[in-house]
Amino acid sequence: MSIFKRNKPFAIQKDPELLSLLKSFKKDFYIVGIFSLVINLIMLAPALYMLQIYDTVLPGRSNVTLVFVTILVVFVYALMGFFEWTRTQLLIRIGNDMDRKFHNRLFQAAFEKCLRTGSTDSSQVFGDFTNIRQFLTGTGAIAFFDVPWVPIYIIVIGIIYWVLGVFAAFAAIVLFFLAFLTEMVSKKKLSASNNAYHTASNFASINFRNADVIESMGMLSNVKKHWYPKYIKFVSLQSSASEKTGNVSAASKTLRIAFQSLIYAVAAYFVINGNIITAGAMVAAAILMGRALSPIDLAMGAWKGFVSARDSYKRLSQTLTLFPEKEKGMPLPQPEGRVAALNLFSVPPNSNMQILKNINFTADKGDMVAIIGPSGSGKSTLGRMITGVWPPAMGSMRLDGAEIFSWDKDALGPNIGYLPQDIELLNGTVAENIGRFGEVDSFNVIEAAKTVGIHDLILNLPDGYDTFIGEGGLVLSGGQKQRVALARAIYGSPALVVLDEPDSNLDDIGGHALLYTLSKLKEQKSTVFIISHRNHILSVVDKILVLSGGTVQMYGSRNDVLNAILASKNNQSQPPASGNPPVPEVRN
Repeated sequence: MSIFKRNKPFAIQKDPELLSLLKSFKKDFYIVGIFSLVINLIMLAPALYMLQIYDTVLPGRSNVTLVFVTILVVFVYALMGFFEWTRTQLLIRIGNDMDRKFHNRLFQAAFEKCLRTGSTDSSQVFGDFTNIRQFLTGTGAIAFFDVPWVPIYIIVIGIIYWVLGVFAAFAAIVLFFLAFLTEMVSKKKLSASNNAYHTASNFASINFRNADVIESMGMLSNVKKHWYPKYIKFVSLQSSASEKTGNVSAASKTLRIAFQSLIYAVAAYFVINGNIITAGAMVAAAILMGRALSPIDLAMGAWKGFVSARDSYKRLSQTLTLFPEKEKGMPLPQPEGRVAALNLFSVPPNSNMQILKNINFTADKGDMVAIIGPSGSGKSTLGRMITGVWPPAMGSMRLDGAEIFSWDKDALGPNIGYLPQDIELLNGTVAENIGRFGEVDSFNVIEAAKTVGIHDLILNLPDGYDTFIGEGGLVLSGGQKQRVALARAIYGSPALVVLDEPDSNLDDIGGHALLYTLSKLKEQKSTVFIISHRNHILSVVDKILVLSGGTVQMYGSRNDVLNAILASKNNQSQPPASGNPPVPEVRN
């Protein structure tokens, strides 16, 4: 068992957030229940109306009574319509309030899931919440409030005549059993079908992000071969579940219609033989029978939505538990840029492999540090640790003495500049991207663009700084994207800047602009970490940190480290002498 444990955000804790959200609407659902009570009481009116028509109006041939009971029942129906409309509006309001209360938490959880696990399917978090909300504020909620009235309608039928009540109870028990059978035959397959769908959808979404590579090298057929088994598994499971639930649903619908007709036969028998009940009672019992069985039919229709909402609840609860809401600590002063790694170990999300091992170094305010080393040595991982993107598995990464991962990112963000190795610009205008999607400060946006040498380039775009880039917008070249991202990184003169391969897509002009940018960062006393192999970058830094195998091999002033590397190469070029000591590590 690994001794390296993740920090709090990865610990599975009891998280009642979703349940607490639902409980906060308890009073609203009570009101919905009261409206449902009134509506179901009013639903007795059709049976009572028919009872009056058959047993009072027709035998007495009274036009006055006919008009009176008809006006009364129409008024009652209008009242029922008002309560139905009010209940619907209340459920809509509950759904909107759920979104208003929880959208920030959902967005944060979806982002944390993508950041910590590398997942690209943030839509599942929002989709799960939508499933829950739609079920609780749609036909699922109505069925929930109407089903408890089934025994009440049966009791009323039993008051008319006990045999009819027994028959109605038998019919309800049979239909309830079929509803339970639907759960038994569909539960596992529907859950497996939903999981298979998400697997197939995620596979397609992730691979389609590399559509140009797939198209250029004719890989589409091969990708499809890998995707199709996942997709056909979803289709097969869904078809199997739908077939079984369809069979039960067809049987339920047939029996419900049959029971509603058969109660006429049972009641008619007692009307004909002995006049035990009247014709009006027979019709009233039949109407009540239909009303008693209707909620069961509605519940079976909503069953698929219930299963989907139940699975969504489990997934969303797990997500909220894995990525709890961060507690905001006491505000700290703006950082000056002092960075220190103390016995730092790093394990990337969804991995048990140690990338960084026992990293120790310090950088003072205004230091410009180059991080070099062979591929796979952990340079980009260290860059993420310095900016607080990933938490330490053990040890700490500190900024001005405070653990940077625990720092409030909303407060810290403007003081951090980060240019990742894989450049991604957000969907928005050039100005919005450079201004980090905050309130655009035109002076600072233009200043950042001029510093990295792209002001004239931006002016030549179709709409200048207001040109939309990203999906549905202008497509920039790799070098242009890198320079816009560099302008975003230095926007607002941050105290700490991390640049991961900032010159990987730059031409000579871009390279000179990068050197000018670094000189400006030096002037403003920003602490800068540059991950690069280019010699012209090494010429402007103060210190060099050499990584290999996830450990610090050398760290110190530029000249000391370069001399140590040169001495090491010279020693390796000469025949080894017995007892020669290894090249010492250089550290400050």
